[in-house]
Amino acid sequence: MAEPTIQLETVKLTIASNVGGPTLQQAIDGYMTDPTRSRSPKSQAVYRTTYATIAAILGGKTAVRDIGRDTCRDLLSVLQNLPSNANKRFPALTPREAAGHALSHGIAPMSVANVNEYMNKFSTLLNWACREEWVSRNVANGLRLAVPTSTAEKRKPFSAAQLKVIFDAPLYRGCRDDENGYALSGLNLPRRSRFWIPLIGLYSGARLNEICQLHTADLRQIDGVWCFDFHANPAAGKRLKTSASRRIVPIHPMLIRLGILAYLRNLYKAGDQRLFPEIVIDAFGLHSGRVSRWFSRFLTTCGAAADGICYHSFRHSFRDALREAGVERDVALRLGGWTESGNASISVGDSYGVGFSAARLFAAIVRRQHPWHRLWVEI
Repeated sequence: MAEPTIQLETVKLTIASNVGGPTLQQAIDGYMTDPTRSRSPKSQAVYRTTYATIAAILGGKTAVRDIGRDTCRDLLSVLQNLPSNANKRFPALTPREAAGHALSHGIAPMSVANVNEYMNKFSTLLNWACREEWVSRNVANGLRLAVPTSTAEKRKPFSAAQLKVIFDAPLYRGCRDDENGYALSGLNLPRRSRFWIPLIGLYSGARLNEICQLHTADLRQIDGVWCFDFHANPAAGKRLKTSASRRIVPIHPMLIRLGILAYLRNLYKAGDQRLFPEIVIDAFGLHSGRVSRWFSRFLTTCGAAADGICYHSFRHSFRDALREAGVERDVALRLGGWTESGNASISVGDSYGVGFSAARLFAAIVRRQHPWHRLWVEI
């Protein structure tokens, strides 16, 4: 019996001629090479992959001025049926064919968040085309899938039980080594990146890449308070997610009791400039790529793995702990490098001044405690 097929709605598009104006592919190429826009190598690769899929669905030779609202709805329809990694899973099929195949065979599509990321990037492209006066308006504006009320797709904070399992693992109690033997009980307590990075995430709420790219000089005293200084330095390969990510975060006393300053002194003696010199930067210029993959394995080996749980869960746990401790909202946002740009309660005055002192931030940090926590070794 012939395989049943489902024909997704196809919108007829006019192929651009010499008088049809710039094509979709020309718009993509122009936007991606615009010298006024700066992206990391990883971000550049993601945009290229996204736009290649969109061009394959809509037709790269389609004139951008011929793309209408119906065209955008057709794109959304295909994307919401398209599985993740469709190019690798179905290399012989076009994205439109892969979406139809997945729909007819009950293959799970990509997440709502990923579909909306495609539409966001497409909308960004059309905004650029508007500024270049290639089109009169952004016909994809506001066209997104409704986000489910379920939190199944969202990252979650660690529970107290999960945190206890993580920090009761051999890596913190005694392991064979911090390479392949990190999950095996042993007599060694190696204190390198795999030991410190989860702890710093727990007590600072910093993003994984922010921590992995720290230099020894980024741990410094400010008005007598030891702090992490998170800042960008493109020449050194250090990036921040947003402008609000530029911040200082006092080092929690527990990290000092566990020996992070002694670790820092040893790095200075060895002449190392990076806090974690053994971390290898990946092809996209990120310090965190390999560490993120290792931490996912670590969660599995120690029994803390669960849906919605990853390294970023430390950041969610940090925010919850600040709320629980009654830390003022403005202070908490500053510590985490968070912004709420869409909040009407934020005024122009919020951007004035130099922010909170190190002493004020330290007072907030020390209020963030874990009742289950104890030292594993005496320093």
